[in-house]
Amino acid sequence: MRPNLSVDYGSSNLIASLQPDRGAGSSYAVGSSVRFLLTTRTAGYVTLVSLDPGGNSNVLVRSAYVNAGTTSFPRAQDGAASFSVAPPRGYQRVRAIFTRARPGTDLYFQGSYDQGRWNDATNGYVQGYAPADRDVQETSFYIR
Repeated sequence: MRPNLSVDYGSSNLIASLQPDRGAGSSYAVGSSVRFLLTTRTAGYVTLVSLDPGGNSNVLVRSAYVNAGTTSFPRAQDGAASFSVAPPRGYQRVRAIFTRARPGTDLYFQGSYDQGRWNDATNGYVQGYAPADRDVQETSFYIR
């Protein structure tokens, strides 16, 4: 089991936790639903991006405003009733990118990424924000 990972891009500890509803490192069967619990220490905007076992990335939630405290995703107001687990099977990563200020541009993560390119894309996005106003945290689960 891999624990939550805080990705260091000058993060300021604005995200207290991020985990799938069964806990970090848990497993989900193809076709089942997964929710994500995000706890933040302050209000701001969050984008959730996934990186599947095949290296493909997608935006799950884009620039959603959250109050301080715990928010469960997906939310109906963000246009999704649930996230359905789909192949490929293996280690699935989800990254929360949080900023205090409303993003001026949308974050687009679509296509194939290796670890370095995925980190570079996240880093490039948050560099426009002061270190005290941004945070990135990652969690994972297994698709079976």
